[in-house]
Parts: sequence; structure tokens; C-alpha cells
Amino acid sequence: MKRRVPFLTAVTLVTALTAAATATALGGVVPDASAHESEGRAQNVIYLLGDGMGRTHVTAARERFYGADGELAMESLPAQGYVSTYAVEKLSGQPGAADFHPNPVTDSASAATAWSSGVKTYNAALGVDAKGQLAPTVMELAKKAGLRTGNVSTAEITDATPAGQMSHALARGCQGPVYSDAACQDLAITGTPLPTSDLRVTPIADQIARNGTADVIFGGGLSRFDAADETALVAQGYSVLGSPASQTIATATDLASASGAKVFGLFNRGNLTIEKAKQDNPTSVQAQEPTLPEMTTKAIALLSDKKVKASKGAKNGRGFYLQVEGALIDKRSHANDAAQTLAEIKAFDDAVAVARDFAKKDGNTLVIVTADHECAGFNIIEKGTFTNAEASTPPANTDSGNTANNSTPSRGSNAKDPVRSTGIVNGAGGADPKNFGPATFRTPTDPAGVVDGSPDAGLWLSYLSGNHTGADVPVYATGPGSEQLQGTVDNIELFGIVTQALRLVG
Repeated sequence: MKRRVPFLTAVTLVTALTAAATATALGGVVPDASAHESEGRAQNVIYLLGDGMGRTHVTAARERFYGADGELAMESLPAQGYVSTYAVEKLSGQPGAADFHPNPVTDSASAATAWSSGVKTYNAALGVDAKGQLAPTVMELAKKAGLRTGNVSTAEITDATPAGQMSHALARGCQGPVYSDAACQDLAITGTPLPTSDLRVTPIADQIARNGTADVIFGGGLSRFDAADETALVAQGYSVLGSPASQTIATATDLASASGAKVFGLFNRGNLTIEKAKQDNPTSVQAQEPTLPEMTTKAIALLSDKKVKASKGAKNGRGFYLQVEGALIDKRSHANDAAQTLAEIKAFDDAVAVARDFAKKDGNTLVIVTADHECAGFNIIEKGTFTNAEASTPPANTDSGNTANNSTPSRGSNAKDPVRSTGIVNGAGGADPKNFGPATFRTPTDPAGVVDGSPDAGLWLSYLSGNHTGADVPVYATGPGSEQLQGTVDNIELFGIVTQALRLVG
């Protein structure tokens, strides 16, 4: 295991490679920090990402917390559409190229690179295209143009989604504070190992602590940082909440009192604690962590502070770019835990409400709410029914009287795949309510006395897998430029919409 390059070397490297990548990717276009406000352009952008949040996740959360006729905060935004999310294989060209090779199912890293850098890449890559070439990020361009920048997540801040704005890596697992060649190198891309001075094999934590891309950083992942990282942060003027050197986590109290132009606060050594666990254990240490809405509120306050902007010489009143991730929606869907997933969607939507309300008051802020991919095939199924995987025989053909739909199911008598499955989940016991597989939840319109887990609960949920799917994900938006998200776009188009809204490209 190795440690990384000295602070000044990393700073020089980040600056040089970011500048070179910017010139290459934008054809020499320099972000115009002096442009005046114009129609369709925004002063601020708040980009909120529900990791793993598909359309059904949104519907289920609405029905769970507000009822079938209710509405989440994200659903109140006027522009609504869908985002396609596919990745590409290693060494693939971009869409339209002769050597273009798509991968229908993305991971969080390639998805983050798509909207952050505007290029398709392979799963696990951050801030590089599918051939390993550096690509600048929105946050880097925003910083270069004189905007204030922020990055908030309920995951480790070195995890794929937040790291996609602040780092460049051949492999998302190269996080720090120590590293191995196996975790950082990718010989399928480079052919031979890269020197340790190359940014693309520099641990993500080292990059974040040294490149100054985000002015405000809130999330988890303290164990990824060490004393050298804290020294680097302090040298750049960050107010560090807690301490990477002593591995002292920051607290909600620290967050509330934080001030200044640059603030770095990590509230757990790993990912932040899931909301349901905090609700079930209100006196625990973890319950004292700030919520995603609280971190979002503080980040907006710090980034929009006019006194701070003036003291830092913000050019022509330029605004801010903030990314906010509700990361645990994905992590709990991977675990097929619907109860915890729903609580995480609610917390994320509460953060959306914070951004929406700021935008209404500000009048010049573009708010975008979307996801990187759908996770686990989340489904709302009819009350009292089971998924196909739990059936001892294939579903009956309920439309057999229709001559256009009278074929006999061809799967045989067992709906389970005999090669990949060990047998029926419920089988003959499927009629017993103690054995049913779907998770059930009370909704606001259920009769009194109905509780979660009851077969009488109104909302029945199931999962199809423990991994990502290739489904399009929803997008909601409001503010200048939001009309471009009415309909269906690809995830790399989000890069153009945001950079144009902020006048970062021509």
C-alpha cells in the first residue's frame, strides 16, 4: 500500500491537467466569466441527484407519505421528463463514432461522468472518457469562471457521484488515504502502469483535498482522509469541521455554526447513517448527524452569502453551482430494503424542497432533480399478489379469450430459472400472509389500525434484482433553461444544459 504525492505537486498537477483537458474538450473555448445575464441563463444551478431513484421510487414515496393523490416536492417542479442513462464499454468511441460500443446499464461513476463532463465512459471511470482521456467537469469550469461551488452527499464524499465533480480516476475504487496499484491502475485502458504522478491514478481523497474545486464540501467518508489532507485543506483556507488528522467526525452542531468562504465537514467515517436507523434510535450518536435537508440549507446559505462573494472578488456577481446527492436510496435498494429506501427518498425530497423554495425566492436559479440510474427494479404490485419469481407456476393468461393474446406461457411449470435459482421462494406457502415476499406499507388513506408489514396495508412493493437496471430515470426542473428538460434527454446532454445556463461555454 502506498501514499500519495506531496501537496504542491498535486496542486500543480491538478491545475495543469484541468486546464489542458478543458482546452481539449471545449475546443479551446475559455469559460466567459464576464458575460452579462441573458434570457435563459441562470445565476445559480442546484443539481440534485437521487442515486438509484427510478420512476417507481418516486411514485412509491408519494403514495407512502402523501397518498395516491398527493405530491412530492420534486413533482411540483414544472418541467418534467426522462433521462436515458446507458454507459459504454472500455475503449469505446462516443455516440455516433464508428467504434461506439454501448453498455445498457450504467454504474454511478460513468453516469456521474456523463452529466459532469459531457462524455460517455465505462463503468467505474470518473472524469475520463472511455479511452482514458481527461474531461473537465462542470464544477471545475464553474470554479474557473469565478462561481462559488459546493458538493453535498449522504455517501462518502469520495464515492462516485460527488467524486465525479471533483476528481479524475481510471477506477472509482482509488479513494485513499492509502492505495494499491490494483485499485487505481487500469491496464485495459493504459496498456502499461501510469506513473504515480499521473492524476488519473492519484487517490480521489488527495485530489479533493488539494484541488479546491468545491468551496463547500459536506458528507461522509472521513476515513478516506488523513493528516496530510487536513494540512492541505487548511493551507487553502478551508474551515475544517472535525479533524481528518485525529479522525474526529464533525457534528450537526458544527454544521450549524460553520461560516466562511470554504468549509469542509464530514459527519461519519463512512457513509452517513440511514434515516430510518436514526428515527428508530433517536438517542444514538449517529442520530446527531445532520440530515440531507440541513446540509443543503447550510450549503446554499454559505454559497449565496453576498459578503463572502464580495470578499472573494466574485466576478460580476457570479452565482454558485451546487450538487446535492441522496446516495442511500441506491444503497438500500441494492439491499432490497424498501422501508429504508422510502425514508431516504423522503429525506432527499425534503432537500429538493429546500432548493425549490430558495429558487422561488431568488428568481434566478435553475434547479434540476434527477437520478444517475434506477436500482434493483423497484415495483409497486397489486395488493395481495406476488412477483413472478415467487410463483410456483407462471401467471395465468387473464386475456385468453382474446384471439390476439391466447398463447400459452412457454416457461414450463416452474417460473424460477433452474440454473440460477435454488428454488421457489414461497411456493405452496405463498398464500400464508406470514410468508409473503413483498414489503407492505401503510398509506395515509388506509383504515385506522393498519400498520407497515400488514397484508392489509395499501402499498405493496417488490424488487426484481439487487443491482442497477437500464431504465430511463425521471427528471424535474424549474428556473431559467428548465424547459430543455421537458421530454427525454440523454445524461450527457445535462452537461450542456448546465454549462450553458451558467455561461461556462459558448
